[in-house]
Amino acid sequence: MSYTTNRQPQGILMNKEAFLREGMIAEIVAINDYSKFITLTSNKEVKDIFHHIMEEEKEHYGMFLNALREIDLEQDHLRVKAKDHVKIPHRDRDKYKESSFSKESKHNLLISIRDAIKGELEAIVLYEHFIENLCDKNLIKLIKKITKDEKEHVEELTLALTLLDKDHYGPIECY
Repeated sequence: MSYTTNRQPQGILMNKEAFLREGMIAEIVAINDYSKFITLTSNKEVKDIFHHIMEEEKEHYGMFLNALREIDLEQDHLRVKAKDHVKIPHRDRDKYKESSFSKESKHNLLISIRDAIKGELEAIVLYEHFIENLCDKNLIKLIKKITKDEKEHVEELTLALTLLDKDHYGPIECY
């Protein structure tokens, strides 16, 4: 898989399965980025925004994977097979936390927020490109729902950015 920007899929629609996998890649990148961003700040309000968005990105990943399993029967068969191979005791499931806490400068927090906005915008562009090239009404509905969430994330992150950054972003007003 080649990427046109830092860790973003090309968006070339070869078939439904490839499209869904590219969407999953974009969501995994976003999940990892938000997990990293959470560790970079001690600002509780921004940390909460990052966590909220990360939870939705995880939901998007699951939506893509579920849709993939519905059309790729081999993938679904391997899901069933994986249950036989992966054995993690329940007591160990809480051992690994999504993030740890560390302090970082305000400057790096602003960079993280802007990086997050960039990732959300790249996902929107990717998903809107897919919608233009899809005929499957179920996939179009799924992608439109995810795209709406990504647009919401841009607004949440932009609000946090304008509230925290002393500089102005043109006509954007912080609330």
